[in-house]
Amino acid sequence: MADHKLCMIPGPVEFDPLVLKAMSTPATSHVDPSFITSFGNAIRLAKQVWLAPSGQPFILSGSGTLTWDMTAANLVEPGENVLVVNTGIFGDWFAECLSVYGGKVDQVRAAFGDIPTLAQIETALKSKSYKLITVTHVDTSSGVLNDIKAVAELVHRVSPNTLIALDGVCSVAAEEIRMDEWGLDVVMTASQKAIGVPPGLALMVVSQRALQVAANRKAPPTTYFASFKKWLPIMQKYEAGQPSYFATPPVQLILALEVSLNQFMKEGMEKRFAKHVEASKKFKQACARFGLKIVPVNDKVAANTLTAIYYPEGVQGGEILKSLSQAGVVVAGGLHPEHNTKYFRVGHMNVSAVEPELGHIDKVISALENSLKSLGKL
Repeated sequence: MADHKLCMIPGPVEFDPLVLKAMSTPATSHVDPSFITSFGNAIRLAKQVWLAPSGQPFILSGSGTLTWDMTAANLVEPGENVLVVNTGIFGDWFAECLSVYGGKVDQVRAAFGDIPTLAQIETALKSKSYKLITVTHVDTSSGVLNDIKAVAELVHRVSPNTLIALDGVCSVAAEEIRMDEWGLDVVMTASQKAIGVPPGLALMVVSQRALQVAANRKAPPTTYFASFKKWLPIMQKYEAGQPSYFATPPVQLILALEVSLNQFMKEGMEKRFAKHVEASKKFKQACARFGLKIVPVNDKVAANTLTAIYYPEGVQGGEILKSLSQAGVVVAGGLHPEHNTKYFRVGHMNVSAVEPELGHIDKVISALENSLKSLGKL
């Protein structure tokens, strides 16, 4: 598309041409043999991308928010305690979702741009018995990264019966996640971020331990569409090469997902993780050269999938966003309601990060530099 502006928000991201080509296939039955094969492949590939050979993938029509509902509705019974590690708006919203399904929610928080300490989390875990702990790996409202490996180690040591759920919407397939090795029970995401597929798929992998907890719950889950019990046999049959039906799957999106996940595995997840780190470092170093301050309080807690940047003093946010748009680059404004007029966000995921030869990061840096010069800030 000649008039297409480079989409550098924290999702939807730019997509690989072969992924988009898979979206342009003719009408295909969800029980067509070729689709059954592709769906089964996508399920098996998800285990590899999540580094979860023992996990159970769920691939559904929906947004990433649906995976919150699935987690809450299937794993939390009314009156059970849940601990939310909150680093921004998405922690707030996940807590609200959990309470809808009867969870008694406690939260550990940090100042905007920071993450709760392990000591805070340990104190909370020792205060009572928690059925579930949820962690937003990368909160796109603040651009911070939680150390899920360290949190998981803490939970296994202090409260080993507590299930660990990771909101990886803005991290899966970009930030390092080793689901089986780290003992995570649920890892959630959506198709339109680092997974590299247009919006419309809710994706999650669930541990065998969590599936057993869901199967043994006393109260039936208060959901129909989001029920593990409804979807588990569907996923198992497609993986086994057999058609099944509960609700019509989004055929073209799943065909695109198979293409994208295959590309990941050809490159290897280690290289993919490293390339996202490199892209993030390049962009953040450019911001530092321009005298811009990022929202995360230090590099250790800064995400590699996006950068949240404070506007220069005396500059209205709309001026920078408009200038970048005129240069053919679309970025996102602030999202956190208490700070949204103070900062903007640039996503660097999928092809924009792993294919530097496309020049996406370079184009954003150049456009940002020119914008700051035009505003008298460089």
